[in-house]
Amino acid sequence: MNTDQDQLTSIGSVTLEVTDPESAARFYDEAFGLGERLRLRQTEVPSSGFRGFTMSLIVAQPAEVVHLLDAAVAAGATVLKPAEKSLWGFGGVVQAPDGTVWQLASEAKKDTGPATHRIEHVVLLIGADDVAASKRFYSDRGLTVAKSIGGYVDFAIDGSPIGLGLYKRRALAKTVGVAADGSGSHRVEINGDAAAFVDPDGFAWAPASGPASS
Repeated sequence: MNTDQDQLTSIGSVTLEVTDPESAARFYDEAFGLGERLRLRQTEVPSSGFRGFTMSLIVAQPAEVVHLLDAAVAAGATVLKPAEKSLWGFGGVVQAPDGTVWQLASEAKKDTGPATHRIEHVVLLIGADDVAASKRFYSDRGLTVAKSIGGYVDFAIDGSPIGLGLYKRRALAKTVGVAADGSGSHRVEINGDAAAFVDPDGFAWAPASGPASS
């Protein structure tokens, strides 16, 4: 049985494990400017291929997607999918120099004003091998499912600096335009308000109360 300390209600930040924190910090400051929502920690632990997760930046209009994509490319990112319209809105995908995959998306298909570099929501999307099992795992830790369609799950975490979703690993890789195969470390730690744990797909969680990593 889970205790109160196991109950998860918020994600304060995500810590990316990178080989060069100084270079990564410079990239993220120039590209996205996420502040305390994104932390960095040096690592030399092996990791290859798809790391099993993506970070999504949700914005208000297509102009913001293009603006962020251009800023990321100027800072050193690689375009995996160019910004374009889709059935659900407008979006593009880039890969940061440290290897993290970022989805840039807007539900809107038309602009209502100039780009402002404003990010409405940051969402961590975990590629789960068994979405149903991972859904139960997180539900047992107090999270409420806001949306569950096919192999996609979105959790309701009101007021949380970072949202959380699940998607079938191979489907997520296909969505962002990379091969699904990968091995080694996920190179990410998720900083929530619960006691430390590891989920069914090997993603490590730790309390968010500690100081920012560098």
